[in-house]
Parts: sequence; structure tokens; C-alpha cells
Amino acid sequence: MLLPLGAAAAPYAAMVIDARTGEVLHSRNAETRLHPASLTKMMTLYITFEAVERGELSLDTEVTISRNAASEPPSKLGLKPGQKIAIRYLIRAAAVKSANDAATALGEAVSGSEAAFARRMNRTAKAIGMRNSTFRNAHGLTADGHLSTAEDMTLLGRRLFYDYPQYYNLFSRRSTYAGIKQVSNTNRRFLGSYTGADGIKTGYTRAAGFNLVASAERGQERVIVTVFGGRSSATRNAKVAELMDLGFRRAPSRVAVRKPAKLPYIGPAVARTTNGDIEDAVAEATGSRVAGKTIRIVTAIDRSQRPTARPAPAAPPTEMIAALKEGVDSALANAIGGAVAAETASAVEAAQPARIAAIAPIGRPARLSETEVEVAVVAAIAAAPAAPATLAALAEVAPAADEPALQEAPASVAQAVAAAVPAPVAAPAAASAIRGNGKPTYVTATRSLVDPRPREVVTRASTSGGRHWAITLGKFPSRDAAERILLKTALAEIETLDQALRKVIQRSNGFEANFVGLSEERADLACRRLAARQQTCLTVGP
Repeated sequence: MLLPLGAAAAPYAAMVIDARTGEVLHSRNAETRLHPASLTKMMTLYITFEAVERGELSLDTEVTISRNAASEPPSKLGLKPGQKIAIRYLIRAAAVKSANDAATALGEAVSGSEAAFARRMNRTAKAIGMRNSTFRNAHGLTADGHLSTAEDMTLLGRRLFYDYPQYYNLFSRRSTYAGIKQVSNTNRRFLGSYTGADGIKTGYTRAAGFNLVASAERGQERVIVTVFGGRSSATRNAKVAELMDLGFRRAPSRVAVRKPAKLPYIGPAVARTTNGDIEDAVAEATGSRVAGKTIRIVTAIDRSQRPTARPAPAAPPTEMIAALKEGVDSALANAIGGAVAAETASAVEAAQPARIAAIAPIGRPARLSETEVEVAVVAAIAAAPAAPATLAALAEVAPAADEPALQEAPASVAQAVAAAVPAPVAAPAAASAIRGNGKPTYVTATRSLVDPRPREVVTRASTSGGRHWAITLGKFPSRDAAERILLKTALAEIETLDQALRKVIQRSNGFEANFVGLSEERADLACRRLAARQQTCLTVGP
């Protein structure tokens, strides 16, 4: 029977799992909320790995050390205010040396402030399933409400191994170069004494005692052990070794590996509202997707940025329309004769004023369209079917001097007159009367039927009304990174974002990538589709 350590400086808790399946092999007080100390840095590193993977920053991004980070107590790397250092070295210092100043600098680099980073830590913990953990800082020094459990830290250790295997080797390094000096691993004694041990993280404060999350592999088996509340590093290491042996005895030699499902992207979900307060802008993550929350940000657009329609041209004076109409009527009367002209003029009267109004501003005589000619011809046939000259005259009405004369009536006109005019008819006199001194125009008519279907005019209204919504994809370390994610997203979601405008906004802690000019429905649909792709997305209301 396993007994807890003797009179410890802090309450004892432990858990052992088979890392391949997550099966619990041993548990003691595993759900008791205790001080995690520097085991906290496992979460700091997990979020930093996520930020690098998602392009929020890169391993080579240089961070300017704040006075807050530089003032953290030991263990520390020895960073100075204003000093610049790459993210990769801060990661090494936090993972290997457990440097508090490096951990705080990472949190500020990822989220802009330690408080904002703590909120992201809590969102990530809930997404992972760490039900009893709450974080207040990036390093793990004792703070009110900064608590976790052996169960939650074991779960986080397994996540680090499976979610970011490319970084896991950091935890097994006996020493590493951290940008300004070589640092030694705080877990080097256990790594050197237990066969197969390859990580993960130590922790100590007076309130927490000596804590350790450790992992070891032997053959096809991998076991993860967590111990809280050791009296010293030596007794803690001995207890962890004892629990490791128990785990390898209980773990099956062969079992199918069941990796944890990949988490949805939590992202830098913090936005500034119009009141100047900082709020969490993403609902707590679930196991399937990240829920969005509608917020108002200082850059919300007040109206569509698309150009407004040009004003319609002013209508010509009534006197001009009347004069032009009178001129057309007179020409028709001269060519056709009084009775026929009266019938024909009344037939085209509805269409002619609008046509005249459209061309009057440029001072050109009116020329009827194909549809208008059809109307006039049909009326002329009904009034005087024996007057072929009338049909030829209507084929063309006052063309401009610089336009070619209409040499042949449209097919529909020819079809309309076929029944009344069985053979080709020439009407040079009538055509000349309308055109003036131009050459005669010949109208060729063939026997056919008139298409009885009415013409349908379709107009397309263009409006930007209601497109006052936007979506934001988060903050990125550079403008190029933000523009790349916008372009990539636009190509992937062309169905929902084809009318949106891409906009990058520089913030104090990065470059924010936005799509603007969307309707509320389109913004909501786009965010739901992006969330299904495990990409963060916030809808922004007007």
C-alpha cells in the first residue's frame, strides 16, 4: 500500500496515468485544489506554443522586457528592463531553469499584459478539461485564487506531450543556452536517476511544497506521474520514482494509443470596448468549438465604406421635350399622311418622351429602339395595312448625321409586317422625307409570325445598407502575418467573405486582422464556418 509522504510542508496529492490512453492507475487527493507553484509554467509554455503555431508570434520575435517582468523574484534568468530577447530563449529559460522573469515576459508578449494572459490561461484550462484550476499569473508564485490539482496538472502534462511533441524535448535537456547565459535544468537529478525519464516540470514555493510532473517511457509504455506537497526535492523524487514503478507494473504492455483530440484555437480573445474596458471577447471554449460573443470595438464602422450611387441626371426642360416631340410628329405626318400619322404617333407616344428625354441633353435627334419600332409598326399595320411606305418610314426615325443609316429593319419588325406585305417593298421617298437629304433606305420584309411574349426589363439594385458588421481573427505579431491570415481566410471562405473588405489595425500588442462591411447574418455565418475550421473569429457589431 502506498502511503503519502510524512509531515509535509503542504498537503500531499498524487496521480499516475497511462499516457497512451489517459487511464488512471493511481490517485490520492487528486482533485484537491492546491498551490501548483512553477508547474504553472507548463500552461504558460502550452499557450506560447499555441501562439507560435498559429502565427501570433514566432520563435525569433524579439521581446522588450518590461519593468514588471524584470522585477520578478528568483528563480530568474536575470533580464533587465528594456532588454530585447527572442521568444525561443524565453521558452528555454522558463522550461529548463523555471525562470519567473522569462515566464512573465512570455505572458506579456502573447497577450499584452499578465492579467490578459491569465484570462487566456483560464480559458485554455477549461478547454482542456482542467476543471479545478484557476490562474492569476504566468509563473506560479503564490497568489490568492491561483490553484490547481494533481489531476489537472497530469492532464496538462499529457497535453504537452501529444499536442506539441516538437517542443517536448526541451523538458529533457540537462542544460541549454537561454540567450544571455547557459542554464541548468531544475529537474536534472530525477532525469539522471530514473531510467526512461524525459520530463516534465518541477515547482516549489513554501505554500506548495516540492511539486513535480514527470514522464518516463520504457519500451512501448509511457507513464505520467504528478506529486504535490513533497518535503524536499530528494523525498519528492523518491516518491515519484516509486509511483513510476507502480505505473509501469499496472500499465498493459500493449494498448492502442488514444491521443487527446486537438483543441479548438483559443486565440488572443481580448478586445477594447468603446467604454475603454478590457473584456474577454470569446465565450469559454467547449470541447467542440469556440463560441463567439458580439462586442463593440473602437474601430467599428458607422456606415458602409462602399461608394454611394451617383445622382440621377436632371430631366430636360419641358419646353425642349415638347419641341422635340412636335418635330417627330411633324416628320411622321409628312411621310405617312394625316390619318396614318395620327394613329402611329399615338402608338409610340408612351415610349417616345422617355427616349427623347434621355438624348435631349446632348442635342441629338431621337432614334427609336427595336422594341419601340415594333410597337409603332404593329400600330401602323392595324391602321393602314395597304400603305407599305409607312412601314419603311418607321424603320428608322431621324438618325444622327454621324451614325450609319439603318439598312435593314430588325427581324421582329420584318415578322410583324410579313402578313401585310408579301414581297420586298422599297420606299425611298418616305425614308428620305424623314432623314432629310440622305440616301433611300430599303426595308426587306419576309413572311413570319410576331413573337407574342412580352418583353421583361430586369434591373439590379445595388445597396450597402445593413453591412455595418465586421469579424476579427485576432492579433498577430506583424502586419504581414495579419494580411497573410486575412488572404488565406478570404480564399478559404470566398462564399461568405467575397464582399467583405480586409483591414489590418495596429494595436499596442500586435496587428489585428479584420473583415469589415458585412451584414449581421453574413458575419455570424462566417464566424460559425471559421469556428468549424478551428479558427478563432469574433463578430463585431455596429
